[in-house]
Amino acid sequence: MISRRSFIIQSIVLGSAMLATLPTPRLSSAGHEKEPAYKKLDRAGILARRIEEAWQILEDCRLCPRMCRVNRLEGERGFCRTLEQAVVYSASPHFGEEFPLVGQRGSGTIFFSNCSLRCVFCQNWPIAHEGRGQEANCEHIASLIINMQRLGCHNVNLVTSTHILPNILKALKIAIDKGLSIPLVYNTSGYEGLELIKLLDGIIDIYMPDFKFMDPEMADTYSPGARDYPERASESIIEMNRQVGVLELDYRNIARRGLLIRHLVMPNRVAGTKEFTAWVAENLPHDTYLNIMPQYRVEHRAFEYPKISRGITRTEFLEAVGWAEERGLTNLDARSLRSRDTFLRSFR
Repeated sequence: MISRRSFIIQSIVLGSAMLATLPTPRLSSAGHEKEPAYKKLDRAGILARRIEEAWQILEDCRLCPRMCRVNRLEGERGFCRTLEQAVVYSASPHFGEEFPLVGQRGSGTIFFSNCSLRCVFCQNWPIAHEGRGQEANCEHIASLIINMQRLGCHNVNLVTSTHILPNILKALKIAIDKGLSIPLVYNTSGYEGLELIKLLDGIIDIYMPDFKFMDPEMADTYSPGARDYPERASESIIEMNRQVGVLELDYRNIARRGLLIRHLVMPNRVAGTKEFTAWVAENLPHDTYLNIMPQYRVEHRAFEYPKISRGITRTEFLEAVGWAEERGLTNLDARSLRSRDTFLRSFR
């Protein structure tokens, strides 16, 4: 059994080695004094108007591309099953996110329950599919946000918040009045409506969408009813990039503003990784931050679908990273590169 002292030493060495693989960042010209985007909108009175506009959408809900058009304020449930109140599963510092978000003090992650996509292979299915958690009013959400700052987290990481965006914005205003001053991360499946993303212009500092599928048929098969996923993800991510641009880091290498994209490599090329890397190269800056992820697991109902009823192979992941590099994409997450190198060493 490894001793605690040896474990700590190995962790420090490993962390140093991983940090050494990080690409050269774009440093924010304003350094650590650059304030979050939402403060300017709040001072101008624009945030209050956005909150009112967002809340009205709940009367005829079109917060996501499902366009259920139900009146959630009157107790009607759409695809996400959420009513007027948000449901929170957990809130705590998270150290498993991308390095620019985590730093030394973690990303202040709030997991919201329910989801407007609900993939059959979802790794968080108790939260996203079953809606486990507790209802939380806007004041409570604001207290969770402020607590992330009090704990020293580098940002507030809003996970799966599309369907409760009005609640988030109202809670944000309360938190600002209580002194909130760290960046907001919009952590999303990528299944977004353009109207909603434009509503967030000037509010969100860091966008972190998934781009799950490039083929409408694959999207419809593994996220039933979301055949339009590739189109919605494409247009929303382009808009996110227009708003915040390439990821900027401060003097501590902590993200202050910008876009990070996650892409999960799946068995049998289901995710369309080759097409995804081509799309990024054609539509976004080549130094857009990409996390090409090898951690696909057979979860929830994935065993019912033959093409995704196994983990990915070494070859499938190596070709995925290779396609990104062939396309000239230069800002790959350090863990993607480390996984690539690990797989390469295993062939020897």
